[in-house]
Amino acid sequence: MVKFAGDKEGMAAMDLSTLGRLLLLPFQMLLAVLRAAVGTVLPCRLRNLSGDTVLITGGGRGIGRHLASEFAKQGAKKIILWGRTEKCLKETAAEIRQSGTECHYFICDVGNREEVYEQAKAVREKVGDVTILVNNAAVVHGKSLMDSDDDALLKSQHINTLGQFWTTKAFLPRMLELQNGHIVCINSVLALSAIPGAIDYCTSKASSFAFMESLTLGLLDCPGVNATTVLPFHTNTEMFQGMRIRFPNLFPPLKPETVAKKTVEAVQKNKALLLLPWTMHILVILKSFLPQSALEEIHRFSGSYTCMNTFKGRT
Repeated sequence: MVKFAGDKEGMAAMDLSTLGRLLLLPFQMLLAVLRAAVGTVLPCRLRNLSGDTVLITGGGRGIGRHLASEFAKQGAKKIILWGRTEKCLKETAAEIRQSGTECHYFICDVGNREEVYEQAKAVREKVGDVTILVNNAAVVHGKSLMDSDDDALLKSQHINTLGQFWTTKAFLPRMLELQNGHIVCINSVLALSAIPGAIDYCTSKASSFAFMESLTLGLLDCPGVNATTVLPFHTNTEMFQGMRIRFPNLFPPLKPETVAKKTVEAVQKNKALLLLPWTMHILVILKSFLPQSALEEIHRFSGSYTCMNTFKGRT
């Protein structure tokens, strides 16, 4: 093979360019950290929700119900509730309407792909375009792997993880057209630090976290459309009545209304990631370098989960 001088010059230029980028990388990272630090100190401009139509999956109870109330309180134009239990949806919708906000509900199992697409079409025809999608619906089986029924394991993955694929695919294209939208995922700290007794939930939430991280990066070049992942600690809802914490007085469970309020604030501030409470950042950092023995202590601190009733959840 004949090598030309021009080829050598091109390779040399490429090597210098790569070297230059590598040398700049630490400074770019430092700049990003400084920007983030400044952003936490200085007040930022909040998103005005008055023109937004918010759809919340699992919106009939628990965190979903409080999210609907908080979005309405912060001035959202319309609230749409999705869930599987009509009684809960109807009660929550009535409560939101009493506050003066337009509210609609649709019975929808997000684990059923065809149902999601069908109901998404119904939403567009009856209510209009969704500009904020909150993927909140989730279930927990609450058993060890060997004690779990295969269908139960599949169901938790379908609702907790795959459901987000279907809902996002249903509503994101229009958000991109409008250059106006926000995808929110109510995840869990258990996506980053698993516990025994909830293997289905921890696995699904870890998958969901990866989904949201990839989606968020993919939206960086999409003007007007953003994403937020919320990772709360143990929240005091029906879903996690079986949760056992080692130091409950030191780390009490979060209130669902607190999670809802902080989530809406994160959307208004366009935060990509929200850990609740802030001390969970320490847990993530410690897990990255502590030895196995210390990790076992963290797991004992995190607790375990036992659930007498199959499929507790916010659906």
